[in-house]
Amino acid sequence: MPDGSNLIYQYDGTFAGLLCCVFESYLKKEIPADIFPPDMQQATLFPTREIATDPQRAERVLSSIPKKMGRDALDFVRRAFLPCAPQKERNILLFLRLGYRYGPRVLDMLTNDTVDALQKAVLHLNNEAHLLKGFIRFSDFNGALAAEIEPKNMVLPLLVRHFCERYPEERFLIYDRTHASALIYRPYKPVILPVEDFQMPEPDEEERAFRELWRLFYKTIEIEGRHNPRCRMSHMPKRYWKEMTEFSRDSKKPPLFSERKN
Repeated sequence: MPDGSNLIYQYDGTFAGLLCCVFESYLKKEIPADIFPPDMQQATLFPTREIATDPQRAERVLSSIPKKMGRDALDFVRRAFLPCAPQKERNILLFLRLGYRYGPRVLDMLTNDTVDALQKAVLHLNNEAHLLKGFIRFSDFNGALAAEIEPKNMVLPLLVRHFCERYPEERFLIYDRTHASALIYRPYKPVILPVEDFQMPEPDEEERAFRELWRLFYKTIEIEGRHNPRCRMSHMPKRYWKEMTEFSRDSKKPPLFSERKN
């Protein structure tokens, strides 16, 4: 069993950088105690080694995954890199080590703690992306659509296909406040970019009117005798409400109806 339990890897936070950590682990015949991205620098008594991102090393690891474990394993590892799960980097390294040993069977090793942890993290990611496909609310700003989200996981890569196919001729932006990044789309050209300190423009009078109509519609279709806040929160978790038009309120315009207090 490779040693290295008293060592921390520090990498640049990219997927290619993590693959270089996998390369380093095999090169030095060691398994680090943990792998930290730049935004997770912590005080530790363990020695830290900074792993430089080398495109050639990253490509060697990347190309080896489908050859040794199959295309499904590569897709799984790419998704496993997106959640906010603790120690996901080290778990991906351990998962790949298992994959190199057992091949495509690694995806079915659900009793293994590493595989189980990554499967649960990917499930959480997939569920959040699925919810946001229905919860994202766009606003019109001078002919372009824009929306804000605050997810726990990096879901933008999973939203690209859905919204590009839904609005193929539109120009839109989805800003992820949690990860300071944005999905920017103009016809047939999507891109995800880092975006710092983005501020949504103030809506004009027409946009505020449409928002209020949407709130009125949401309120009107409710069946009074079946008002069930607990059921609503199970289908529409409350942490998403502040980005959803039907639950927000524009301060510059009085409401057309009064909101029921739960």
